[in-house]
Amino acid sequence: MSDALAVVEQQFVAYNQHDLEKFAANFSESFTAWRMPATEPSMQGKQQLIEFYAAHRFNNPALRAELISRTVLGNKVFDLEKIHGLSEQPIDSVAVFEVNNGLIDRAWFYFA
Repeated sequence: MSDALAVVEQQFVAYNQHDLEKFAANFSESFTAWRMPATEPSMQGKQQLIEFYAAHRFNNPALRAELISRTVLGNKVFDLEKIHGLSEQPIDSVAVFEVNNGLIDRAWFYFA
């Protein structure tokens, strides 16, 4: 298993367990995320990630991600997912994770 795949899988499992500590351990201190098609980051820094997921995701017991497919291309991992628990119907999502030095450094999120 590639390093990129391993760290993305670890964060995916922790996400579904709502384990904030294990989840955050997979991200770099300089983590940056974009909610596409935005040109400005939606999240910058590991601390902002922790605060967002504590207040807006892991406090929701219905939250879970269903992995539909996963593709690895070098240090990037592309996950096609259905996110349950944020709305009445599952939300289709593509998450692109860039892994550097064994941690998720950047991510781009696309929603249908």
